Amino acid sequence: MAKLDTIVKDLQKRLRVDSVPDYGGAVNGLQLTSAKGKVTMVAAAVDASLPVVEKAVSAGADLLVVHHGMFWQGAQKIDGAVFAKLKCAMDAGLAIYSCHLPLDVHETLGNNMLLARACGIKGKSADFLPWKGIAVGRKFSHAATLKNLVKRVEKAVGGSVHVCAGGPSRTKVVGVATGGAGSEVYAAAEAGVDTFITGEGPHHSYTSAEELGMNVIYAGHYATETFGVRAVAEYVARNYGVKETFIDHPTGL
Repeated sequence: MAKLDTIVKDLQKRLRVDSVPDYGGAVNGLQLTSAKGKVTMVAAAVDASLPVVEKAVSAGADLLVVHHGMFWQGAQKIDGAVFAKLKCAMDAGLAIYSCHLPLDVHETLGNNMLLARACGIKGKSADFLPWKGIAVGRKFSHAATLKNLVKRVEKAVGGSVHVCAGGPSRTKVVGVATGGAGSEVYAAAEAGVDTFITGEGPHHSYTSAEELGMNVIYAGHYATETFGVRAVAEYVARNYGVKETFIDHPTGL
C-alpha cells in the first residue's frame, strides 16, 4: 500500500506536468482524489470513460491513470453519465490521474518514444512539430522498407493499420507523433520526414501526403496512445510495491 499524495507528487515531477503546455481541457494531474488516500492497485487506460471506470473498479483498482481525462468537453452538468462515472469512482474510492501532452512527449515514458521503440526504430532522433515551446513529435534517422516498417507498426499496435504510400519505398527519416497528429503532414514534410507514423488524421491529410511525396501510417488514435499509460502504471507498481493492470477499452479509431 502506498500514499496517493506521494505517488501524485512523484508523477507531477517526473512527467513535468507543470512545465509542459497542453490544451485547456486536458487538466493534467489528479482530477479526482479519494477519501482513503491509499493505493494498492493502479490501473492504466487511455480514456476516463464510464465503462473504463466501471472496469477499473471491478478490477479492484484505487488509482486510474489515463491519457484523456474527464474534462475534454469543458464544464458539464453533474448528471447522467457524468454523475454515474463520478459516483462509481467515489463510492469505490477510485482516484483518477490524467496526463496528456506531457505523457506524449516524455523521453522514457512517452507515447512517441515507446511506440518508436516498439516498432524497432532506434536511429538518431530529434524533436519536430513545435507547439507552444515544445515539440509534440519525434523524428528518427531510420532506414527500412516501407513494407517491413508497416509490419512492425502493426505488430506494435496489435492490429492492422491504414497506409498512404505516397513516399519512397525505403525510409530515411521517420516521424512519430501519436494520437490525432495526422493533420500535421505539411509540417512533417517540411521537417524532412519521408514516413510519418501517427494515430489518425483528417481526410485531406492522405491526399496532401500523396502530393508531398510522403508516406503516412495511420495506426489508430487509441492504439498509439496505450503505451504511455501502461508505462506509468508499471512505474508506479515497480516503485511503490502495488499491483497494476491495464484496462483495454478500444474505440477502433
